[in-house]
Amino acid sequence: MKIHRIELREIQMPLVSPFETSFGRTTRRRIVLVRADVDGATGWGEVACGEQPLYNHETPETAWHILRDFLIPWALAGEWRQASALAPRFCSIRGHNMAKAALECALWHAESLLQGVPLWKLVGGTLQEIPCGVSIGIQRTVEELLDRIERELAAGYQRIKLKIKPGWDVEVLERVRERFPRIVLSVDANSAYTLDDLERLKSLDRFYLLMIEQPLGWNDLVDHARLQRELKTPICLDESIHNADDARKAIEIGACQIINVKLGRVGGFTSARRIDEVCRARNVPLWCGGMLESGIGRAHNIAMSTLPGFTLPGDVSASRRYWQQDIIDPEVTVSPQGTIQVPQSPGLGFTPVVERIEALTVRKETFST
Repeated sequence: MKIHRIELREIQMPLVSPFETSFGRTTRRRIVLVRADVDGATGWGEVACGEQPLYNHETPETAWHILRDFLIPWALAGEWRQASALAPRFCSIRGHNMAKAALECALWHAESLLQGVPLWKLVGGTLQEIPCGVSIGIQRTVEELLDRIERELAAGYQRIKLKIKPGWDVEVLERVRERFPRIVLSVDANSAYTLDDLERLKSLDRFYLLMIEQPLGWNDLVDHARLQRELKTPICLDESIHNADDARKAIEIGACQIINVKLGRVGGFTSARRIDEVCRARNVPLWCGGMLESGIGRAHNIAMSTLPGFTLPGDVSASRRYWQQDIIDPEVTVSPQGTIQVPQSPGLGFTPVVERIEALTVRKETFST
């Protein structure tokens, strides 16, 4: 594979409705896209970071810097046997996984087009249909939350995930379980609690949750292991898992029973495949988390969700939940049964619409050999 040209773009997309977590409230997404021209094929990737360094340390500005000044020059300087060959080269940069993932995913996309196979097959996927859950942010009132859950269940989603934080947790879940006693329900704290909240977290056991996601510190394993020993509900780790070694350690010390994989957080498909192998060997289920991606990032998430270890419904939901108009054709849709059919055409199975992307672009920079 010879990379001839790489383009960075920042686009800005307003969300259909605000999305609130314990980190704060998001109304508009700043998204950095990577376009790579490789031997006549064009691949696309997306930086999944937030606008502020709250979920992790990355922002659109840091990603642009790392891509422009390090990753892109390295990629253009050599010829690569395949997309996965870049991961060892990128390892010398500590962190910045979302920047790494955007470029690596663009090259995986290009490689799948050159080989004439769907991306999901190239990465080792096996599932033909993926189950979908939905993530619901913190609402202004419990009544609004209950109405939102009702709409998402009517749309077919198989699992409801609620964002929680101190003050929006036990009392809210009491109301939710009163209204929806049998739905598959999980919660996500985004590191909003500490072990000082042990009794409050233990009280969540009575709601028969599928999981409690990342209740404690974003980089912690040890305290999560202590907490898991106190809980009946499985802990799912998200922010704490950056690679396969983190996953192995977390499982070995009992810090979690489930792992959320975000393609950007772990640095791309090469790393995600290794995590899949580690977790399948230890019978720990995986699922795909979301970062309010555009259709390009969403299409990559669909491909990752076909890996055999991804057995739980992920946060890969329909484009129209987030955008008035997505930047891919066709847009991502979810069946009435709460599933996405995996595309069979080469590449992503979704075509980036350059005219829409151009209209949303606020800056652009091009690099070539």
